Amino acid sequence: MAFEVPVRHNEKLKKVVERVNQDLELWQWWKSANVNAIDRQGLSDHGEVHIKIVANAALKILRLLVEAGIKPSLEVNHGLTVEDAEIVTVLGACLHDVGMAIHREEHELFSVALGYPKARQLLEGIYQEPALTIMASEILHAVIAHRWDMPCLTVEAGVVKVADALDMTGGRSRIPFEAGKVNIHSVSALAVDAVNIEKGEERPVKIEIIMNNSAGIFQVDELLKRKLQNSTIYPYVEVVARIEGATERRILGVYRL
Repeated sequence: MAFEVPVRHNEKLKKVVERVNQDLELWQWWKSANVNAIDRQGLSDHGEVHIKIVANAALKILRLLVEAGIKPSLEVNHGLTVEDAEIVTVLGACLHDVGMAIHREEHELFSVALGYPKARQLLEGIYQEPALTIMASEILHAVIAHRWDMPCLTVEAGVVKVADALDMTGGRSRIPFEAGKVNIHSVSALAVDAVNIEKGEERPVKIEIIMNNSAGIFQVDELLKRKLQNSTIYPYVEVVARIEGATERRILGVYRL
């Protein structure tokens, strides 16, 4: 499976995506992250599928914000461009969970350690100093700030933080839960059918969550809400969760203690 995002007319982003697809070390980190997450701990996917979902969601949110006139922090603080901010967003998504290849606990810190030389390597020749260091630093901020309680200082980091929480459909919860165990974590993870990102009516971005059972509210309240509230893009995002169909899907037959 190739790593793909809609590059549009961003030639630098196109080059970065080509490099990502050729980087065997990065792809192995994603595979190793899943060995630790899925095979060894029974957690949800943190590998290449998750990375692709987060990168595409983050890029879409960023572009909706820019369309509404909101400037990326890279442009405001460093005089770089929207196209550069797209690269920070995409590479922030690509590197945010590579530390899972080492351990889930404190994986954000491990992701920063692995991500610093990798970010510079992926950007080599595309940027010169001091822009190269600025870009690497902004990418690493997006990586460390994807943890829900880590202060978030840039628009780009806020976008990655929220996008990370949106990979929640069909059991792909970002909330750790033991596979096969029946509780609110596992039941709610199966209650979300789709997540749609579109232009909002009252705010620049609308996130619509389609559920088959009201248990999915747990995913919204426990994961997305706290990440969104601790992000820089909270004022610009509206969230709507609704149950599709006249009746709720039965997730459980019988539950016994």
